[in-house]
Amino acid sequence: MTHTHTHSTAQTGNGPAESPSGHGPVSRVRGMAVDVTTDGLPAWLDPVASAARSVRPQQLSRFLPPESGAGRQSAVLVLFGEGERGPELLLMERAGTLRSHAGQPSFPGGALDPEDGDQATTGPLRAALREAEEETGLDPRGVQLFGVLPRLYIPVSSFVVTPVLGWWRAPSPVGAVDPAETARVFTVPVADLTDPENRATAVHPSGHSGPAFLVESALVWGFTAGVIDRIVHYAGWERPWDRTRQVPLDWRA
Repeated sequence: MTHTHTHSTAQTGNGPAESPSGHGPVSRVRGMAVDVTTDGLPAWLDPVASAARSVRPQQLSRFLPPESGAGRQSAVLVLFGEGERGPELLLMERAGTLRSHAGQPSFPGGALDPEDGDQATTGPLRAALREAEEETGLDPRGVQLFGVLPRLYIPVSSFVVTPVLGWWRAPSPVGAVDPAETARVFTVPVADLTDPENRATAVHPSGHSGPAFLVESALVWGFTAGVIDRIVHYAGWERPWDRTRQVPLDWRA
């Protein structure tokens, strides 16, 4: 993956494909076969794939989907690539004007649409790829899905989230497709995520606390940091870090 073009702002041709009728974008995911396979994965991703097969929901978060089935079904794409500094992870920063999770770094993702299909099978896979394409302009045809983590819950927004793991087998240019939704798109080396100097505990005024990462001029916290923290832990990549180091959040967070 060459960063000289991968991180450029999405220009014409980098976003979703145009429909033949010219009536707007049509996702490349539509009509694309989606499946989960570990064939051909780089060896460094084997621990992540292995963890995805065995990890239980309670090992990832204390916030689990309501037994009533309530909540808005959604999915995120946890996309690993190979950069100039080795393994890396794709993130985006949400626009500061959004009503929910404004300004927060996050994985690409969003709510399932009817066109995504069955929410119990391929729906989350298609949704993760479609949303990533819509938000970052990446070509989903270059992504190999290799695992799916248990569904988790975000109480503040009532989202039931399926984290879908992907390998960026054939990288494509990415950038903020819609500045009203996305402030920027960036990658973070896994080496920076595992560096103890970049780790802290984020503390919200409500009393909630959780893992945080200070990387790429961003504070990654909340749901996204929680998923990264658990992946790093169960993949065996975690290094001892100072859990007493705190980063305070404000009420707007």
